[in-house]
Amino acid sequence: MTTSGYESDDENLYWPDNAYYSFQKEEIELLENASSDVFEMLCEVIDYLLDHPEITEKMAVPSWCLKAIKESWEHPRLRVPKFYEFNSDTPTTLIEASTIQWLWLEQTGHGADQFNSLTEKLVEAWKRNLTEIEAVLGHRPTVHFTCTNDDSSGEEPMTTTLLMETCRQAGWNTKPIYIEKIILNTADGRFYDTDGEHIDVVFKLYPWEFMLEQHFGEASFADMENIGLRNAEGEYIGGTIWIEAPYRMLWANKAVWAIMWDMFKDDPRSKWLLPTYFDGEQPETLTQFCRKPIFAREGCDTTLQADGKVIANEKNGWYGQEGFVVQELALLPEFKNKDGRPRFPVLGVWMIDGDPAGMGIREDEKPITTNSSCFIPHSISDLPMGYEKCPVPELDEIEAALMIDEHHEVEPKTEVLDYIQDAVRELGL
Repeated sequence: MTTSGYESDDENLYWPDNAYYSFQKEEIELLENASSDVFEMLCEVIDYLLDHPEITEKMAVPSWCLKAIKESWEHPRLRVPKFYEFNSDTPTTLIEASTIQWLWLEQTGHGADQFNSLTEKLVEAWKRNLTEIEAVLGHRPTVHFTCTNDDSSGEEPMTTTLLMETCRQAGWNTKPIYIEKIILNTADGRFYDTDGEHIDVVFKLYPWEFMLEQHFGEASFADMENIGLRNAEGEYIGGTIWIEAPYRMLWANKAVWAIMWDMFKDDPRSKWLLPTYFDGEQPETLTQFCRKPIFAREGCDTTLQADGKVIANEKNGWYGQEGFVVQELALLPEFKNKDGRPRFPVLGVWMIDGDPAGMGIREDEKPITTNSSCFIPHSISDLPMGYEKCPVPELDEIEAALMIDEHHEVEPKTEVLDYIQDAVRELGL
């Protein structure tokens, strides 16, 4: 892996135009193989955890979740798309990884190809998984898409909109709704949208651990016990299928890496793992480590320590009530910009339906990746050209493409544009 660029001060921007990472085919194949091995271990660890509920309690997973987790895992026909990376069930940076960095490659010509089949594989994943869900429900559902309206950046509505578009391309009707507007009917315990339509299937850009804290959290699990249920007249009176599935909360839980290490430390595939332990259970010989909360995001409340000295610390007190894990220290590679300031990249391999499908690179000026990190595009140097170079659009072309009103005249009733307009209105833009 090499880096190119850093000719200006653009690295302070979220998308700096002065840098990219160049890979060789062999390096991408290594990432794909490693990701596939780790995915296999993650699947095996779910089987183990379902047989050992005392460990899920240690992971701060409520006991009332376990039945739905078990059902969503043990019945393949009920499994919903296996998307994204495993550190969360909120696929932010999807827009950058799938679309923007491909446009960057086409317009700059910096490389021969890219590790990126995200959009195509998302469409295929929706087709496969929703066909199975349709068989369970007994009818072709409308798929709702939801995220919070409490997002000042607009990232979550836009990411949700992109996912909704791939589902629409797969052939299903879709409908957007903010999660705050989903209605729990206390009479029948089922979930509805503001039009009174039952929500049969919903993708949520909202973490499971947040769901568990909401007033409707436990009700959503009780409702899932009725998935597929119909009355004597054949009407669907069953529960809502949530995407990602409940078992994903085990993968999103950083404690799973401590359990995986305990299970696989003698397995040849453990070469891809870092020794990880529940806080307080690590060996005394582990003097260089990363301590991070079981539930956390964007590097919050993470500490890097070596031989009693703190290397980096991102404490803010938001996370850690449920506990911490301690992981052997493996510092990110360090590059320098033209002024000699450090840049630390972390590679995120995206998994769709269990297969590696692409990569996004986030880069920070500190060895802990935070919400102030940049997104850096990548390319592959030693493959045949996989695209045709396109001209860089002029500023007026870009502005025209972003004009909602102009597109709205073409498709005045499109749900996607209504959703974007709603998001823009909420943000006051």
